[in-house]
Amino acid sequence: MAAAEPSPPYTEAWLDGPEAHPFYTRTYPSSASGPPKAVLLFIHGYNDHISRHADTHAELARRGLVVFAYDMRGFGRTALDEERRSPDEAFGRTNRLVEVRDLEWWVRHVAKAHEGLPIFLMGYSSGGGLALAFATRTSTTPSPETLALISGIIVIGPLLMLKHQPPWLLRNACRLLASIAPDFPLPANQPYEVRGLSRFSRDPEVQKSLCEDPMRKPHGTALGLWDMISEGEELARSGWRRWPPDLPLILFYGAADEINSPVEGEAFFDKLPCKDKQFVAYEASGDIIQIAVPADAMHELMHDIGDVPQRFINDSVRWVEERAFRQPVAA
Repeated sequence: MAAAEPSPPYTEAWLDGPEAHPFYTRTYPSSASGPPKAVLLFIHGYNDHISRHADTHAELARRGLVVFAYDMRGFGRTALDEERRSPDEAFGRTNRLVEVRDLEWWVRHVAKAHEGLPIFLMGYSSGGGLALAFATRTSTTPSPETLALISGIIVIGPLLMLKHQPPWLLRNACRLLASIAPDFPLPANQPYEVRGLSRFSRDPEVQKSLCEDPMRKPHGTALGLWDMISEGEELARSGWRRWPPDLPLILFYGAADEINSPVEGEAFFDKLPCKDKQFVAYEASGDIIQIAVPADAMHELMHDIGDVPQRFINDSVRWVEERAFRQPVAA
């Protein structure tokens, strides 16, 4: 008799979010001894999905954290699952207002499901930009009561400014279409190589998996793309002024990030009126001996080479542990 396959380190569920919209979700319970230290609400990037980050989430759970993650509208199984997706779903159909509203709903959900645990947002790439926007919105979303539930924010290569800006003509076409035809499909291919080198990770297996991933598509929608780029730029330009001074923040970048600019990220960090902030850029590690790769870490720190993924995990867990019980969890 064949041995039974080990159970996955997570539970998956289709949950109805705002307006009863179905979302694909995963929860990784803490597998460390003792009670969990905190819960991380993970926000994936553009053209991304939570299944790609299973290894990172499982490792965080082994270190005593609960991880909750959901495929956002327009992406992953939430958009592409033929049996469970909403009839109004389409790949890339999203906008920043909807993303913030959805995130507020999930923060409230996590607070109820894991009552008493401090909640930290962890956003990657454009999901990092969303996490930063969540703390600086001037509209009624999120409410002050929801924001008070957050004990800290972790962002990984957040989108503030693209490293390589799109051509002026394409940028203005996107802006115009976003206002008159928000769901108009636009090419949004993410070139995984530049001059033969990966733009996401120095690991060739990661590059291969990105190219072959059936849930990554070479297009988006006009409004989804415009909001992602323009709202990141607004944060870098003036939105930093709205940061809540008492909300802790840590920004992680690969020093050789070819997607989102670590230089602009550090400039944003320097201006933030935040009492508890850290900026971490992973530079050359002594164990990197390959020739045809950049010396410094790239965009996807969780899946880079050498000791970068473990350094990222260690730094993240340590940062959360130091802040997990500093501020009271709102009722």
